[in-house]
Amino acid sequence: MTDPLTLDALEAIERERVLPTYARLPLAVSHGSGAWLHAVDGRRVLDLLCGLGVTSLGHAHPDVTRAIGDQAGRLLHTSNLLHLEGPVRLAERLSRSSLGGGVFFTNSGAEANEAAIKLARRHRRGGEILSVHRGFHGRTFGALSATPQEAKQEPFAPLVGGFRAVAPTVDALTDAIGPGTAAVLVETIQGESGVLPIDPEVLRAARAACDAHGALLVFDEVQTGVGRTGGLWSYPATGVTPDAITVAKALANGLPIGALVTGPHLYDTFRPGDHGSTFAGGPVAAAAAHAVLDVVDDDAFLARVGEAGERLAAALGELPDVVAVRGRGLMLAAELDPAAVGRHGSTADLAGRLLDEHDVWVNAPSPTALRLLPPLTITDAEIDEGVTRIAAGLAAR
Repeated sequence: MTDPLTLDALEAIERERVLPTYARLPLAVSHGSGAWLHAVDGRRVLDLLCGLGVTSLGHAHPDVTRAIGDQAGRLLHTSNLLHLEGPVRLAERLSRSSLGGGVFFTNSGAEANEAAIKLARRHRRGGEILSVHRGFHGRTFGALSATPQEAKQEPFAPLVGGFRAVAPTVDALTDAIGPGTAAVLVETIQGESGVLPIDPEVLRAARAACDAHGALLVFDEVQTGVGRTGGLWSYPATGVTPDAITVAKALANGLPIGALVTGPHLYDTFRPGDHGSTFAGGPVAAAAAHAVLDVVDDDAFLARVGEAGERLAAALGELPDVVAVRGRGLMLAAELDPAAVGRHGSTADLAGRLLDEHDVWVNAPSPTALRLLPPLTITDAEIDEGVTRIAAGLAAR
């Protein structure tokens, strides 16, 4: 086995061969174990971001690794034109654990939201898709059209028509939803904008208005789902049941998979040929997802996620430069004193220094906040270690 390429060597190849769509961090990783990433230069980094909420059982989880290997040794792919037990049973598990209807598999969260948009348009031809300000639903054209962030949308205009964004308030949504509305697409907690929970009162108002006008309410659970907030799904904690949810990220702990899950009343909305995907819901990704659910869909495990989140939130809240901590479970943001941010240049600069100088990985989703999405399996000692490293970074001048 050859030695891994150095960071300099990787960067040299990327400058010539990889399209520059990512602002990569100066870290080259060789492998991971649990909550830790191991760099090619020997550094050991505490991963409190999980690849943006994906590796929620940590790196190289033995059950997931075993499931992938066992399935890969039997069958990698056929197509969705044949019957396969693993994906079908996965659909059954997702349906029974949530809305009780049908499931359409995808390869990502953006694709799951694309499927939800098509479902809504099939349900109400020509209807408008509403989203709310600060939301993020993906980078494909339909999902991007539902993502009201000018910096992401402007370079690719004109986008798909029939989309509109409104403020996440009771009055704005109640006024906007009408006979011409196909669906409202909303996150229960807006992850990419800084871990901003949507007020349950707003979600209740959206539910009532959708019911009154025959529109669909779709919750984007791409980041909040699969245990991240301390429940298998985030929507039960809001007291509002949507017509459909979209899931992805943590579902297979790193393999590409997503899903649209509907209520029973939408089971017959799609017809054969309306939608499809070559790779979605394949047997290996499904096997990994089964292994994830075997761990996460457990009351004791989810209770532990809640306890770990409380410990992490409390410890972050005690740091001198942190003015507030928001989120639920292990989906948290530390809001910083603007003066503290100014000392470091920006939250992005601070996150970069935390990685470079203190070997802890978080990110900066907003100008004043750091986001933490640690493994759901993180230990108390690792939580304490992470907060210690963040404190050291904040204290540095």
